[in-house]
Amino acid sequence: MHRLHARLSALSRPATGFVSQPEPRTIGSFARGRQLTAGNFLFAGFLIEARGRSIWDVPVPDARFEEEIHGCAWLDDLAAVADATACENARAWIFEWVERYGRGSGPGWTPDLTGRRIIRWINHALLLLNGQDRATSDAYFRCLGRQTIFLSRRWKAAAPGLPRFEALTGLVYAGLSLTGMERHVTSAAAALGRECAREINSEGGIPTRNPEELLEVFTLLTWSASALAEAGRTPAKPHLAAIERIAPTLRALRHADGGLARFQGGGRGLEGRLDQALVHAGGRALTAHGLAMGYARLASGRTTVIVDAARPPAGSASTNAHASTLAMELTSGRRPVIVNCGSGMGFGPDWRRAGRATPSHSTLAIHGFSSSRLAADGARSQFADVPEQVWARPEGDAYGYRLTAGHNGYVPTHGLTHIRQLFLSTDGRTLTGDDTLGAMAVADRRRFETIMERVKHQGVPFAVRFHLHPDVDAALDLGGSAVSMALKSGEIWVFRHDGNAELTLEPSVYLENGRLKPRATKQIVLSAHVLDYALQLGWTLAKAQDTPHAIRDTHRDEDVTAE
Repeated sequence: MHRLHARLSALSRPATGFVSQPEPRTIGSFARGRQLTAGNFLFAGFLIEARGRSIWDVPVPDARFEEEIHGCAWLDDLAAVADATACENARAWIFEWVERYGRGSGPGWTPDLTGRRIIRWINHALLLLNGQDRATSDAYFRCLGRQTIFLSRRWKAAAPGLPRFEALTGLVYAGLSLTGMERHVTSAAAALGRECAREINSEGGIPTRNPEELLEVFTLLTWSASALAEAGRTPAKPHLAAIERIAPTLRALRHADGGLARFQGGGRGLEGRLDQALVHAGGRALTAHGLAMGYARLASGRTTVIVDAARPPAGSASTNAHASTLAMELTSGRRPVIVNCGSGMGFGPDWRRAGRATPSHSTLAIHGFSSSRLAADGARSQFADVPEQVWARPEGDAYGYRLTAGHNGYVPTHGLTHIRQLFLSTDGRTLTGDDTLGAMAVADRRRFETIMERVKHQGVPFAVRFHLHPDVDAALDLGGSAVSMALKSGEIWVFRHDGNAELTLEPSVYLENGRLKPRATKQIVLSAHVLDYALQLGWTLAKAQDTPHAIRDTHRDEDVTAE
């Protein structure tokens, strides 16, 4: 049906120009733009070197690679470079798309990709049309008009959530910008409001609980609201209300260095994207208290700790979800310290599955098990077994900030419940933790006893993991009873435990979009066996005395905050 409507749209009356001169709203990466101009095409984790070739002639190694190039978000990167070569490539590749695919053929005709593409074409129209003759400009507007007609007919077919927001924002953009397309604005703006009411919950969260995806949705909503306001139209009330709800949640999900917490398949977010979106949103700079989209935030001094303290997504929203319940991340100033491995989606199916498992997160995991488990047949990669109960109680007083949280994700398999207690001191220099794995109810104890008989009373093996950022230089210290971690800022953090477990420093990986392969790093591992109904492990992360290098880094943080 997409292909049919794409071809039918070619019969519609085309747009003839812009109602008003568009203003670029998207931020690109200068580094990625330079890569493209050098003939290095890095998309969806694949690098294709094809110097001197069109982006449309590059061999396609994966469906997601093809989707990314047809979404045309790379226009932002070329515009960030904006030299003669980058501008020439941008014009050549876009007008080649018009020639090859503009009549409804090719893989790019889906509502979300079309919406994403329209936004970029309109944002960078001045770059694309500079120096073009009348025939080329007419072809550009004719193709934009066809894509707008296609979106007006097919946006409802986009999956709920980010894909549908992309489609509707593209339709709003086109309707406001192109002559002859104004008739689509009212219905598209109303539909955008309905989607906001349906997809953005009362806490400013989305069903996937992916912080980076929430940022993308927020960005689209602020762009469309600004475009409507500049055209003299008032966005729908649910649209504006959603922006007001999301902004505090995103602030709560941001670490001290400005990056987002990497949970549920999300990354840190494009640099500058969050600040730009918050500026466009306006309003007071409020931060959510309690839980924000199911995440707890402890912040004091220059330290932030963010914990996944809610159930994983369910149903279709769990397709890319992670078994990260009670996992934590810690950032000191501008330096991430404790992280999660991240999403392996850009590195193939094996890395994608590994990144979703509990051992890839900084939390407790029973050996060979995750706190949430996929369906046996792997249908649509959705979770079939998630914790029935997840609870969290954040508190604060004059001594610091506490979080008590727990989940029963291991009760069906072992009869065991995980309880995590965290305490961050008021100066942000010490994080104290206790992880307890125990059989709480009578039925749980019976299940645990059955497991113990099965393993001949050798105990249930588990480990508490703390994955380190690749920039952290870690080494065993104090005869193997502690781990010293040196940050590039000059700070030294020391990890200690209460002696009830074996402490090791093991290899780990840091999965990051935009890289060709996972980055090697390390993880702190506390290993033990549950031999009785409960076992508690205590540990501390403490910052040593600041060095002059770290003090200089602190001043730079203050300068960034002031700016």
